[in-house]
Amino acid sequence: MATPVKLAIVYYSSTGTIGEIAKELHDAGVKAGAEVRLLKVAELAPQAAIDSNPAWAAHHAATADVLEATPEDIEWADAVLFGTPTRFGNVSAQLKQFIDTLGGLWAEGKLADKVYSGFVSSATAHAGQEATLLSLYTSIHHFGGLTVTPGFTDPHKFVDGNPYGTSHVDGQGANPVDDVARAAARIQVERVIKVAGSLKAAAA
Repeated sequence: MATPVKLAIVYYSSTGTIGEIAKELHDAGVKAGAEVRLLKVAELAPQAAIDSNPAWAAHHAATADVLEATPEDIEWADAVLFGTPTRFGNVSAQLKQFIDTLGGLWAEGKLADKVYSGFVSSATAHAGQEATLLSLYTSIHHFGGLTVTPGFTDPHKFVDGNPYGTSHVDGQGANPVDDVARAAARIQVERVIKVAGSLKAAAA
């Protein structure tokens, strides 16, 4: 790729499932030739809440060195993948808080014409996964962004069955991220990079 697509993967993960999918997307994106930034958003929960859940506390400590996303990262990117666990059929407060910091860029038109996509996890089957992604994509419409979903564009997508984005049911930590989710992530990021690359080439 002569001019690599600049891809920002911006996520919130409490106990690590979304963080694991984000790493899979990162690795597949690099392999596909993109320049990738893997970034978490700031934690809003009090330390007491984090410490009350061993898995949450462990993941929080393990990812202490992951850089936090800033609006500059979104301005830099040609494409953005947002990741979040479901929260009552909506995005997590932590990711929403970050999105709400992008008003300045929005006002300048700097969020428009980029490619966006999303990934999600939940503790149980269904549990608002698609609703969460649709809620996320509502913000993208306000950005003037281009939502690029994986759709059913690859035979593997009929296995995971979610055309809206990559998703995984973690069973309260009992179900590690599996090969089905990893394949879905690869398909999604490759499609995002392909579309973003075409747009970037056309603009040049």
